[in-house]
Amino acid sequence: MEEMLDVLDENGIKTGEVLTRKEVHRLGLWHKIIVIAIIDENNQILMQQRSFIKDTNPGKWDISAAGHVSAGQTSLEASVREINEEVGISIEDKDLKYVLTYKKESDVREDYKDKQIFDCYIAKLKEIDMNKIVLQESEVAGAKLVTKEEFKEMVETGNMVKRPEFYKALLDYLF
Repeated sequence: MEEMLDVLDENGIKTGEVLTRKEVHRLGLWHKIIVIAIIDENNQILMQQRSFIKDTNPGKWDISAAGHVSAGQTSLEASVREINEEVGISIEDKDLKYVLTYKKESDVREDYKDKQIFDCYIAKLKEIDMNKIVLQESEVAGAKLVTKEEFKEMVETGNMVKRPEFYKALLDYLF
């Protein structure tokens, strides 16, 4: 069954309409996305490489986890779910620190328009055991830990999903 999403207005307020993810993108309607950076006590960041079969940004490096907020979910609930699904790490909503919210519009294709409101979080964990990472193959091709300096370089060289607002906030947090 296809994922169902709450349709939002341009201010992020639910309209009461619930549509499939495909319809939301086809019609170019506002919807919520969550983005989470998982950081260990040494300020290493867990990065994931997006699957090469993704609709958008295939094969690019991205922050630890990201995804759509399903209909009826809060951003915190979606964050806990996405982290577990994409990289196999179990956290609780109390482990998440809110960072910022921003909006982005883009036309990916004629039949795929993004009007997204992003809620961004940081999860600070004691350690990230790469041997326990379980990748969701349909979403994630690979994962690695990077230092804050390596992360800064990745942002500057640009082989990453474009999330400049969050990356700036994360770099401010790390440095």
